Amino acid sequence: MVRVIMGKKGSGKTKQMIELINTAVGTEHGNVVCIERNRALTYDIDYNIRLVEASDYDIQSFDFLKGLISGLYAGNYDITHMCIDSLCRVVESDPTDPAVENFLDWLEAFSEKNNIKFTVTISADASLASEGVSKYF
Repeated sequence: MVRVIMGKKGSGKTKQMIELINTAVGTEHGNVVCIERNRALTYDIDYNIRLVEASDYDIQSFDFLKGLISGLYAGNYDITHMCIDSLCRVVESDPTDPAVENFLDWLEAFSEKNNIKFTVTISADASLASEGVSKYF
């Protein structure tokens, strides 16, 4: 399952995601991972959540991010939930780029195959979302 939370800067996306992942760590039977661009969430999320700072890995493409996600899972099959905060900042891209939709479709397939939930935030006006992105709202 992939869930996208999309809205303009300051609309409460990150706060909503923090509540979701802090709840998930208490209710999920496995591990929770959060990928973010900087260390802004360090003190907002439960210490049991594995926080991955994307800027440490110089992620320059969605293919690289796919490899990172696959590697995280290969190293820990107990992951049941992954969050990506500000997807289009983790991988510098325009929210209307078709590559965003393609990546979300890949996440959905990965999710189904490995029984992992994904929550992704995108900082942009939700009215700009393509049909392929909005199906994950």
